[in-house]
Amino acid sequence: QVQLVESGGGLVQAGGSLRLSCAASGRTFSIYAMGWFRQAPGKEREFVAGIGWSGGSTNYADSVKGRFTISRDNAKNAMYLQMNSLKSEDTAVYYCAADRRPYSDYVGVRYVEVWGRGTLVTVSS
Repeated sequence: QVQLVESGGGLVQAGGSLRLSCAASGRTFSIYAMGWFRQAPGKEREFVAGIGWSGGSTNYADSVKGRFTISRDNAKNAMYLQMNSLKSEDTAVYYCAADRRPYSDYVGVRYVEVWGRGTLVTVSS
């Protein structure tokens, strides 16, 4: 069974940090771009950060640039999101996603093949 499982969410004060992890199982994800998306209450799911299959390319939403860092460890079939200087507007459920296109340098929402179930991040002001 192919699945992605997020962990690391929780409650943090504004200005604090969290590190999210995404563990992949069922098949290797090392040749696929992956990314993080989030959905705040009452809002649509939005792109946060993406990383190419080799880890050599990354891209971020403007709202998190300079504060969040995405990374991956293909040997461990895992992906991470380091979130610093958190703001109340970062409160959301964060989802891990894997693209279906082999050897892609970016993740496209229309090409997401597998979604995780999400982990809740709550930032108190």
